[in-house]
Amino acid sequence: MRQDEKISVLFIDDESNNLLSFQATFRRKYKVFLANSPAEGMGILNKEQIQVIIADQRMPQSTGVEFFQIVRKAHPHPIRILLTGYTDAEAIIDAINKGEIYRYIKKPWDEFELQNAIQNAYEIYITREKLNRKISELEKTNDELNRFVYSTSHDLRSPLASVMGILNLAKMENSVQDPNGYLGMIETCVNKMDTFIQKIIEYYKSIRVEQEYTRIDFNVLLEESIQLFKMQRPDITYSINVDQPGDFMNDAFRMSVIIDNLISNAVKYQKPSEPNPKVEVTVKADDKKATIKIEDNGVGILDNHLNNIFKMFFRSNNTVNGLGIGLYIVKEALTRIGGEISVHSTHGEGTAFYLEIPNYVNMPDPGHVRKEALTESK
Repeated sequence: MRQDEKISVLFIDDESNNLLSFQATFRRKYKVFLANSPAEGMGILNKEQIQVIIADQRMPQSTGVEFFQIVRKAHPHPIRILLTGYTDAEAIIDAINKGEIYRYIKKPWDEFELQNAIQNAYEIYITREKLNRKISELEKTNDELNRFVYSTSHDLRSPLASVMGILNLAKMENSVQDPNGYLGMIETCVNKMDTFIQKIIEYYKSIRVEQEYTRIDFNVLLEESIQLFKMQRPDITYSINVDQPGDFMNDAFRMSVIIDNLISNAVKYQKPSEPNPKVEVTVKADDKKATIKIEDNGVGILDNHLNNIFKMFFRSNNTVNGLGIGLYIVKEALTRIGGEISVHSTHGEGTAFYLEIPNYVNMPDPGHVRKEALTESK
């Protein structure tokens, strides 16, 4: 709004004398719109950009508070001021607490008091507009950054695949003498970079892909996940115990992301000296939720690190080639499906993660429930 533009004020009152008095008092200061009923006021709101609304509490068709209850949903941006000639403290306090009105002015109104109220309301309006614009700009920038990272990650995997292909070809043909093991070092670095890129892509999908709720068989989900890691560490003993008497519904993609990352951690952080490395997964599912425990007998986590393990790029153990992003992805995915996670660990003995995942099988609109949970977490 330019400095020379006037504040747009809508004044609603069923008494014509009050309307004329308001217009006569403030027409030089503000851009005044008048309405003698809530219906007429709503019509003006639908056509004009109003910044401040002033309504009388006592009107024949509805009270000012009742009118503002509707206005708040249909036109949330204008700041609302209530005029009242009697003290209904309970209704006014309730309206203020619910955000239906910014403040109230007693009738007969004082010109100076009402002018200050309009000015303060306008300043709040402008501040909110600036904040909303900044939020929109940040959301756009964040979306563009995420898309850039995702696109770049995909593009980086192509040359890495070429390097891996050349390394494998050199091994097969024995065409390169490598007494110092440099090829092995290159392969390790390339694999680590490829894993990191895959995690970035996984994170992007976890925050961008729309929720799709399907029925989940935990035996199948866990078996598919564990098969991936048996090839990496065939010496680890895997124990699965699933109690799932009925149907369970949630986001299968994010459930897979969560389970894969937690089992990957359990495998990655095993003790090199452990003669009987093991990973135990226990699931108990009912019609409301699934309680999952994933436990290992690995290196464990230091007590002073437990509050930080879900932060991006935090690594509790520097002796293992971890990326510090897996548990962050787990936490983000759980937030989006309405789940919770806790951890218990003894350094040198092992770690157990405890999950609670809601079962949406009996809910008509699981997406709505998930959005509420996500809003509360923020």
